[in-house]
Amino acid sequence: MGLDFPTILVFFTFLTGIVWAIDSLILAKRRKKIAEESIPEGVTAEIKRESDAEAEKDDFRSQNWFVDTCRSLFPVIFAVLIIRSFIAEPFKIPSDSMVPTLVNGDFILVNKFSYGVRLPVVGTKIIDVGEPVKGDVVVFKYPKHPNIDYIKRVVAVPGDRISYINKVILINGQPIKQTLYGQIGITNRGDKVLAYEEDLAGVKHMIYRVEGDPFPADYWRPSELFGQGVVVPEGHYFVMGDNRDNSQDSRFWGFVPEELLKGKAFFIWFNWGEWNRIGSSIE
Repeated sequence: MGLDFPTILVFFTFLTGIVWAIDSLILAKRRKKIAEESIPEGVTAEIKRESDAEAEKDDFRSQNWFVDTCRSLFPVIFAVLIIRSFIAEPFKIPSDSMVPTLVNGDFILVNKFSYGVRLPVVGTKIIDVGEPVKGDVVVFKYPKHPNIDYIKRVVAVPGDRISYINKVILINGQPIKQTLYGQIGITNRGDKVLAYEEDLAGVKHMIYRVEGDPFPADYWRPSELFGQGVVVPEGHYFVMGDNRDNSQDSRFWGFVPEELLKGKAFFIWFNWGEWNRIGSSIE
């Protein structure tokens, strides 16, 4: 298992939690007993209360720095673990594979509740909430290297037969509608970069295509995908980037198993270079 951030977060939550529990349930009682035994008989209740308070302050200041630090950090680390694991997790977009929907440098939030509640690190699903549908933008662990996170759009779900012919997706033999918006640029090789609006099961979004760009030689199962199509097996999904000719996706390495899904991307919360993107929803 890779030593990624969730693993580190769980480790420190466990460590600080154990120290906090031992201190609260055992050491605190021992300190209080010692403080009470140190008060001479016959003192007034008020003096006793003042003495107890001073003793607690002195004892707190004299605690081992490690215990003191763990007591302070545990609530914060625990809250971060709960939020990241079960509610929302931040991610940074590292490439242009999802342009124009997401650009390199976008900081996004991913809904961890959309596809079920999973235990951190091990990924075991404990509550089944829902499943991805066509058009969802999902974050998942890269099947070939699960310590790396990818983000793509779901284009086919279990049971679908998907084909990719002349840069058009066909689901169960029916082409997905693409409406040309116009040319947005040109590659160094002279090929036109065109923008299309794609309607994927009612989810309308923009995609980029490079006209004349040949199919790469390392496409996954090219003879099937570019012909009669491949059937998405149960518990798996076929995903693609919106920047169709600049994306490593299911066309190259196959299906995404359901257990590798991390959540649904839904919000752009920051971008250093393009502040106008802040606050945008992800469609």
